[in-house]
Amino acid sequence: MLVHSRTGRWTAWFLFAVLFVPLFALPLLVILAASFSTHWSGALPSGPTTAHYAAAVRGESLQALTTSLVTAVTASVVALTVGTWAAIAAAALGKKGKRALDALFMLPVAVPSVVVGLAVLVAFSQPPVLLNGTRWIVILAHTVLVTAFAHQSVSAALRRLDPMYEQAAASLGARPSYVLLRVKLPLLLPSLTAAAGLCFALSMGELGATMMLYPPDWMPLPVLVFTATDRGSLFTGSALAVVLMAATLLVLLTVSRIRTKAPYR
Repeated sequence: MLVHSRTGRWTAWFLFAVLFVPLFALPLLVILAASFSTHWSGALPSGPTTAHYAAAVRGESLQALTTSLVTAVTASVVALTVGTWAAIAAAALGKKGKRALDALFMLPVAVPSVVVGLAVLVAFSQPPVLLNGTRWIVILAHTVLVTAFAHQSVSAALRRLDPMYEQAAASLGARPSYVLLRVKLPLLLPSLTAAAGLCFALSMGELGATMMLYPPDWMPLPVLVFTATDRGSLFTGSALAVVLMAATLLVLLTVSRIRTKAPYR
């Protein structure tokens, strides 16, 4: 720890408990408690039950979870591919070109997601590319929103990458494609897995743009959580929210294990 004195450590732990628990942990614990409850008793939920989870893992809820997972995985793969390619390409450009490319990728993050959703809706509601009313418009919007994070993560890793590895491979006669696939990308693997996890988590929780775009047969789980709580079904919405958190954390833990096994050099 950065605090070396005993008093300083106790003070740091006290401030952590005072700030972290009420702002971050307590709301999530209340949601968890509400997911096992049937009614409120005073300030806390009560009436233990698991019926909400029985409903959350079948029928419409299970379909919504599957939709979220498919959307998040697809958007993350596309975003990681596009973001990595753009970051590698930008590294060969001059400062002005790199700044322009960075600004282009960061633009969707600089505006509210509802604006991105509206832009995608207007752009792809007419031929020749008609996506409105299909699942692809939702996946496209998620991809646009998360690609910036993949691009920035890979760009930062490229700036830290020692060019001697590429130079050594090139001096031994390796083709540029071989250097990219067998030298550069393996060195970037920890950053790529971190970017993939971030893109997946952001896509799983995306609501603003999704509310404007989703068709009836492609409803992600965050939309179902919102509609359940909007109807007054707070405890059902809490159970759905816990399922959403659990699915997201499970995938992130899997990605984290892959990242820890990635080669650091």
